[in-house]
Amino acid sequence: MNVRLLSFPLILVLTGMASLAMLGPALHALVQQDHSVARAFFYSSVLGMALVLIIGLAMSGRQRGDQSDLENLASLFLGYTALPVYLALPFYEGLETTRFVNAYVEMVSALTTTGATLFDPPSRLVDSLHLWRGIVGWLGGLMIWVTASAVLAPLNLGGFEVTASAEPGQGGDTRLNRFERASAAKRLAQVTRTLGPIYIGLTSAIWVMLMVGGDRPLVAAIHAMSTMATSGISPIGGLDGAGSGYGGEAVIFLFMLFALSRLTFSTDTITSARTGLLKDPEFRIGCALVIGVPLLLFSRHWLGAFDVDEVENLQMALSALWGGMFTVLSFLSTTGFESAAWDEARAWSGLDTPGLVLLGLAMVGGGVATTAGGVKLLRVYALYLNGQREMERLVHPSSVGRAGAASRRIRRQGAFIAWIFFMLFALSLALVSVTLAALGQGFEEAIILAVAALSTTGPLTQVAGDTPITLIEMGTAAKLVFSAAMVLGRLETLAIIALFNPGLWRD
Repeated sequence: MNVRLLSFPLILVLTGMASLAMLGPALHALVQQDHSVARAFFYSSVLGMALVLIIGLAMSGRQRGDQSDLENLASLFLGYTALPVYLALPFYEGLETTRFVNAYVEMVSALTTTGATLFDPPSRLVDSLHLWRGIVGWLGGLMIWVTASAVLAPLNLGGFEVTASAEPGQGGDTRLNRFERASAAKRLAQVTRTLGPIYIGLTSAIWVMLMVGGDRPLVAAIHAMSTMATSGISPIGGLDGAGSGYGGEAVIFLFMLFALSRLTFSTDTITSARTGLLKDPEFRIGCALVIGVPLLLFSRHWLGAFDVDEVENLQMALSALWGGMFTVLSFLSTTGFESAAWDEARAWSGLDTPGLVLLGLAMVGGGVATTAGGVKLLRVYALYLNGQREMERLVHPSSVGRAGAASRRIRRQGAFIAWIFFMLFALSLALVSVTLAALGQGFEEAIILAVAALSTTGPLTQVAGDTPITLIEMGTAAKLVFSAAMVLGRLETLAIIALFNPGLWRD
């Protein structure tokens, strides 16, 4: 990507990319003979490109310095709060049967890769509008892939503060010196050139595999984009109605592993002293949860019913095990897809509504600098190391730790900052829950909505409680609070604090 283009404010570049992306649903609607939707997207695209061109020409003749990392962080914040206003315009004009605030919340949900939808059942939206939701979510995933390395890593934010020696929000002694020496525009260009083809190639691979498995091209495309972006957006309400069946779930399962660690697709931001995927603590913890939680869910029933019918038990056990593994990985990666065998896994485990398990998995989240949300596995690993060391000191108070310098830093300074983030996450969860409860939501609904927003796992609103939460029936104030929580969950609290710290801007 041209470095000169990225020397413009990031929010302007993002608006231009959104304008070009609108041509896709416009062309799809035109092919489907849905001219009103096609006009809505085409006119919005032309309007956006015209505004971007005018502003770009006005800024091109002025002498301006390179955009700093904090200015790019501010543009990223505007991208999640102000850009959805523009993204919602063709959605609102194309649907014609909803209020603009509903379209805005839908676009915030898609762009932050939350995937919560106000329009249920999915048949209320035409295919072109579903395609637009999928594209916005996919672009949101690409945006976090790129900005995690080019913007958040140099500022020691987004999980990088756990392994860095500098304070969050400031540069320092990190393992990304070649990025720090370059300008922000060059970093963005380099990271986009490196990760963009990988992201597009992986999405295309999923799309082809799902079509081969029996999915319609549109359904396969949206599910492929949702898998890579971990948005959980589906035009058919989930994977139950997909034609690819368990084969499609296996494909999606394989590619959801990319949300457990950035080392699965890039080595530009190494978060541990050990190199290699199998030695990466995030990937190992994620795999342990994916294997261990399903085993715990149905082990009681397996031991109690083993002698009844071994063949039937074996078949049901394998189906329940697969449903548990897929759903656990889906919510751990904050995607939110349910396996078609999840009902069998629930029956096998004896849990009528295992919402607490899914809420906990979503809160833990995936890897640092991936599209997953939540607390992140690296912070959990830092707290684990610190807890392990403290237990050793209970037995041997004068002992000396055997870990290297990097591990010592993670379990001391890293664990300290991870604990601070965990407390900020807990305070945010309490604040959002109380605010939503004050605006008319029930206690259980408020907690589910808060966790779904802060962990960017929108499907929790449909599966975590006894009954699905109807988002469109919420009041306007509650919807805006929910939107703000989704932005907070995507950018994380430390990034928001760094953004509004006047001392950092003065420096």
